[in-house]
Amino acid sequence: MEEAPGEFTQDGTVDLKGNPILRSKRGGWTACSFVVVYEVFERMAYFGISSNLVLYLTNKLHQGTVASANNVTNWVGTVWLTPILGAYVADAHLGRYWTFLIASAIYLSGMCLLTVTVSIPALRAPPCHEVNLADCKHASRLQLAVFYTALYILAIGTGGTKPNISTIGADQFDDFEPKEKTQKLSFFNWWTFSIFFGTLFANTFLVYIQDNVGWSLGYGLPTCGLAISILIFLAGTPFYRHRVPTGSPFTRMSRVIVAAIRKSRIPVPNDPKELYELDAEEYAQNGKYRIDATPSLRFLNKAAVKTGSNDPWMLSSVTQVEETKQMIRMLPVLIATIVPSTMVAQVNTLFVKQVAQIEFFYDQAPESMKSLGTSYSTTSLGIGNFFSSFLLSTVSDITERKYHKGWILNNLNDSHLDYYYAFFAVLNLVNLVFFVVVCRFYVYRAEVSDSMEVLKKKQEMLSLTNPNQGRNNEIS
Repeated sequence: MEEAPGEFTQDGTVDLKGNPILRSKRGGWTACSFVVVYEVFERMAYFGISSNLVLYLTNKLHQGTVASANNVTNWVGTVWLTPILGAYVADAHLGRYWTFLIASAIYLSGMCLLTVTVSIPALRAPPCHEVNLADCKHASRLQLAVFYTALYILAIGTGGTKPNISTIGADQFDDFEPKEKTQKLSFFNWWTFSIFFGTLFANTFLVYIQDNVGWSLGYGLPTCGLAISILIFLAGTPFYRHRVPTGSPFTRMSRVIVAAIRKSRIPVPNDPKELYELDAEEYAQNGKYRIDATPSLRFLNKAAVKTGSNDPWMLSSVTQVEETKQMIRMLPVLIATIVPSTMVAQVNTLFVKQVAQIEFFYDQAPESMKSLGTSYSTTSLGIGNFFSSFLLSTVSDITERKYHKGWILNNLNDSHLDYYYAFFAVLNLVNLVFFVVVCRFYVYRAEVSDSMEVLKKKQEMLSLTNPNQGRNNEIS
């Protein structure tokens, strides 16, 4: 017996085989519960490594303060930048589920190798009890090579998990169903709660284990936590909704820009209805929204001007143009978050502002570029960490040459961290002004509800054509 149309999801989500799915069988809070619990264990694993990493570099590998701090922020920067690649692979080729699983395997292999490196004495520098670390024998090139290989394998793995796991969770709610659309907003709150819960456990219990029991157990527990998190995610597979990859978002955006440039001398019609656009029903069938033309970044509207050519590098729909605009509009917001992310790198923890940041980039990204949009939030953290390394090295070098006693020394008691953080206070003040300006001119994405209306009309017509269908479903 056929199911009533309203019982299927309307946002284009399918099962792993590409079949339409029933709303009551998959998705919703049932599926999201696996994602949220996964994040608790995964954050415990990640912060179990990163929270105390600088101490391992200084106390066990005998690196200096500036070198160890820069090595940590460079690694964390890589962790937060690789999601761009993971988002691309998910949106364009493999889909979020398979990209996430492959990346998780890489992530876990990096964690296992890291645990081995801290457990075998031959892979660590000789023990040293000197007060001045400069008098200790540093780790050999081989020891450093093995350790950093493990760290960067881990970083590559996180590149495929970070942009996709939160997006997978959000995909479990159908925007075409008002109740589920409201539930999606609550999901991000629970998502953030899971992050802080896992982080709290790592920064207290695991850090204590590493400092007082040993690094082998201190790194072994996060590795076990990651393995558990992957098993939890796999357990939820029968309940997940999936989105079909829609091709490279970079290619689609490039087509819009190229088409606009090639038609740079052609005027844009005053009436937006004269621009090229697909029927609302076609968007509705694919579970997508149609977006109206906007006056901002008007030059890109030239890509939708009809010239008789259907070449995708010569003609784009209004929705494709607006999707490209939206990704470009978010770039100033991304830039404005880099300085706060640099401050996050100083304390190696999370600020509450990330809740709104992740939700903002997800919400404002086009439907077909959600993973890429989510990666914007991680990109700011990645750039912020690299920027932190640059500032730390630069400030240390300049102050040491100019004042013969740098602000950041191996002995922090002799350093001037007060000056260093005052410098960041000024930097954040300048960034605040920039952020206010960006907010003033930012244009939020405007979705057109006609896609929903088309679906409702189709369902009404089906009901009129076969009025007994709904009754038969109820009886069955």
